[in-house]
Amino acid sequence: MPEKKVLLTFAEAVNLFMGYIVWIYMSKILGSRLEQEGRRIAAGRLILAGKKNIEVVRALNVSPSSVKRWKKIIRQQGIDGLRSKPPPGRPPKLSKRQRKTLVKIILRGARAAGFSSDLWTGKRLAVVIERTFNVEYHPHHVLKILRQLDFTPQKPLRRARQQDRDALEHWRAVQWPRIKRGRLAGDII
Repeated sequence: MPEKKVLLTFAEAVNLFMGYIVWIYMSKILGSRLEQEGRRIAAGRLILAGKKNIEVVRALNVSPSSVKRWKKIIRQQGIDGLRSKPPPGRPPKLSKRQRKTLVKIILRGARAAGFSSDLWTGKRLAVVIERTFNVEYHPHHVLKILRQLDFTPQKPLRRARQQDRDALEHWRAVQWPRIKRGRLAGDII
């Protein structure tokens, strides 16, 4: 009886499977770019191991055209050519460290930054960023940065400046319950 041709040896299958498990784990942490890179690198290893295109397609459930494209990249640039490229576009003006510092400044409050109230506005944050990091941003763009840092727009509580807190507490504790009792009993207020 003729021997069946084995697509992968056991060691290759284990190596590929472990790489795939790491790839799945990391993709859950870092997202789809890493997931795609892991698939390309796994395919690249199979290609460099001498596997045929159809074997790579079946092993990783990818399209034949992708395997052909990856094979061409490997020939020209090596397996490192399959690694993810940085996203296109202008790099951010604020570094990660500066953004962390900005979060700390925001959490300390606007008064701590030298403003008369604790309300952060786009203009105020633009001023703080320019003062602290020597980086200019338009106030509207600062609001985009805040959203990236998981801050959401908040409306300040509106209180009368001349509000007497003691009188308000007395009204809530004494007058309001009396009014509610009167409503329930049908009294005219």
